[in-house]
Amino acid sequence: MLTLYSYPPLFGVADNNGYGLKVFAFLKLAGVPFRHEHIFDASKAPRGQLPYIVDGRDSVGDSETILAYATEKYGVTLDVTLTPAQRATDLLITRTLDDLYWVMSYSRWKAAPSIRQSVCENGRRLAADAARLAAAAAAIRNGDITSETYTTALLQRARALAELNAFITIDGAAVLAARADKARAAGSAAPLLSVPLGGEGQLVDERAATSLGLDGVAHFVPREDTDMASVLFVGRRCIKTPTPI
Repeated sequence: MLTLYSYPPLFGVADNNGYGLKVFAFLKLAGVPFRHEHIFDASKAPRGQLPYIVDGRDSVGDSETILAYATEKYGVTLDVTLTPAQRATDLLITRTLDDLYWVMSYSRWKAAPSIRQSVCENGRRLAADAARLAAAAAAIRNGDITSETYTTALLQRARALAELNAFITIDGAAVLAARADKARAAGSAAPLLSVPLGGEGQLVDERAATSLGLDGVAHFVPREDTDMASVLFVGRRCIKTPTPI
């Protein structure tokens, strides 16, 4: 049976992304039997993005390509009676709705000077954060502080400022259980070993909710880590932060 992979549901609809919702609605209207899997990790998608389908040995990405595939494979006749003029109108409406996302993105990131200024300011703050992170790693390597002391202080600060809602999940026990100090004493020399890391809410980690900062998917927990999460967290739960929308 065909399987549709797309983002989780939101606000009572089957997918919080318009492209996935388009494919879902098409398959429903066309009467094509399918399974619907809600995921965030698109690493297995043929185009590296959602939605995509897997149908036997076929894996197809891009919503319009999926619709064309299903139409041919399953003999879908939803549009068979449309006149050339109606098909032109259909194409106009489809392209308008599909491309609206990119128009909005351009307006947000390219056209608004205040937003461009905000992005630049965020870049400077990120550079400062990276410098502090490097300094902490160096202090731990040099034996000035231990990873446990540093991590404990960070956890205490995060909990003391909980009203900021900066973190979705804090699993202090898992962080401290990593025993990074012992690993470094045993000869491990990874650059950021012993330094706790936080991950955005959209970073797919099988041990914590991945919400994208949206209440509608606040309790969605992926079934597996992405490659990035595996590298960053080495299979351990740490800290997850919300993603600003």
